[in-house]
Amino acid sequence: MVEDKHIMKTGTTTIAIKCKDGVVLAADKRATAGYLIAAKKVKKIVPITDKIAVTTAGTVSDIQLLVKLLTAEIKIKKIRTGRESHVSEVVNLLANLVYNNIRKLSLIPGISHFIAAGVDNKGYHVYDIGADGSISEVDDFVSSGSGSVMAYGVLETMYKKDISVDDAVELGKKAINAAVQRDIASGNGIDIIAIRENGLKMVFTKELSYVIE
Repeated sequence: MVEDKHIMKTGTTTIAIKCKDGVVLAADKRATAGYLIAAKKVKKIVPITDKIAVTTAGTVSDIQLLVKLLTAEIKIKKIRTGRESHVSEVVNLLANLVYNNIRKLSLIPGISHFIAAGVDNKGYHVYDIGADGSISEVDDFVSSGSGSVMAYGVLETMYKKDISVDDAVELGKKAINAAVQRDIASGNGIDIIAIRENGLKMVFTKELSYVIE
């Protein structure tokens, strides 16, 4: 797919790892439009609440709109009910938005893929929200984007049951790095967010330079 660089983001690598003491989300920083690197400092992990975040892949304009709608709806719901939304509630709302979006007649394909993760009074959760609006709960790890094949190779080999957040952060670095090394649409850096009982926090961010000094 080749469109205006402000509309399309056609390649990425994002990861979610469920841990015994939290959840780790990792992503690269590159946005592409066909063979053009459209941006090098993209934030692909987006907080929705203090304890819930999503990773993004797909058409930039659709992603931005869906995230804005989701965030607004969750804030309104909190005002009306006086409580924080469960992760499953956020996921079901986002899946409905994605389902309706992909089925609209448009000259630009409204493709968006999200991984949602967070913590609530029922524990830690990871969900894969497909581009068709489908929902899959994840018990270990999941990856999305053009670099996911390389990332899965690392995750399948190195993931261990009951992994800690600290170890999952290191695993996330390795998995994203593998994608960056082999997938032309992934690169320019790594962002990693950890979600624990007390909320989410950026635990690692690094820009990768390809400039020859």
